Amino acid sequence: MKTWISVPRREGTASRQAHADLPPGTYEREIGKEGFFGPATQMYHRHPPTGWVEWDGPLKPRAFDLAKLNAVQSSPWDAIDVLHNAHVRIRHWRPAGAMDHLVRNSDGDELIFVHEGDGDLFCDYGHLAIGEGDYVVLPRGTQWRITPKAAMTALLIEATNDSYQLPDRGPLGAQAVFDPGVLDVPAMDEAFRAQQTEDPWRVTVKRRGLFSTITYPYNPLDAAGWQGTLMPVRLNWRDIRPVMSHRYHLPPSVHATFLSSRFVVCTFTPRPAESDPGALKLPFFHNNDDFDEMIFYHRGKFMSRDNIHPGMVTLHPCGFPHGPHPKAFAMAAKAPGGHMLDEVAVMVDARDAFDIGTLPEGIEWPGYVDSWRKKPEAAE
Repeated sequence: MKTWISVPRREGTASRQAHADLPPGTYEREIGKEGFFGPATQMYHRHPPTGWVEWDGPLKPRAFDLAKLNAVQSSPWDAIDVLHNAHVRIRHWRPAGAMDHLVRNSDGDELIFVHEGDGDLFCDYGHLAIGEGDYVVLPRGTQWRITPKAAMTALLIEATNDSYQLPDRGPLGAQAVFDPGVLDVPAMDEAFRAQQTEDPWRVTVKRRGLFSTITYPYNPLDAAGWQGTLMPVRLNWRDIRPVMSHRYHLPPSVHATFLSSRFVVCTFTPRPAESDPGALKLPFFHNNDDFDEMIFYHRGKFMSRDNIHPGMVTLHPCGFPHGPHPKAFAMAAKAPGGHMLDEVAVMVDARDAFDIGTLPEGIEWPGYVDSWRKKPEAAE
């Protein structure tokens, strides 16, 4: 891939390099297209772009504490809707125990992220042990069930009427971020063969949001073998080796893990903070005017947020500037850099606006929109 030399225009007081060596007393805000993949301009403001004192209307940033969702469901089809649009559906699921039926999603590929617990997944392709921090991609039409070994919590991300693919790493090479060789696939092992009984089994199929149940006089997970290039895969966040730069804060697009046509799934994993004295050491203020941004906080201490803990979700609709909270901004400005940032989070950037599911009372943190009010200290 080649890029022709194109010299950006510059007006007034500006940095020579984006996200580094900001002019004293200014706050950088990036206006970008295509979710950090397209053209962008950095604006340098005299006041923090998140310095609002009042907010009226539906565009405000939202936060939801999914850790408070204690209800369990016997089927993923009963999982609680969190966010959705025509191309992606995000649900929160606490399995009630070993599933006594199989499910098949005929609306799109399913991506399971295991937030807590571990267990066994059985599907057409075999048996796969799953646990905390695992992504499991299930191709559309796969029959599957889960047997938890302990209490389990999972985030389900459906690529509605679509499939998951891997991002093109370009000049970084196919082994960058994670080597496809670390992807695990189900095995037709003894545990898989042991569950191939002649007892009746039900398969609940979802298509166009409606459910049909097919009953067999035997377990339909009865394959004797398979060969091909379409299969479920498992990836743990610990096998992700993030791209890093000690002199420049990289945009979240470099952390893309899975792609669909209308959204991208990114994974933020522990990494050293930028060590260059002039480099920003946390996400820059920005407008993402083409995507809604959702982040699920899995574990660790989240560098750019206050009062956010594991199990929470934030939603930043496109169309307004957002960025680090004031306290985090001030701490990062004074930090020497090079220290380890210990956080794991899953981000979904969706091109189409999210609708919020019907969540129980008390799950939303209504004060989130006001958490930027305190003016941060400008970097010197």
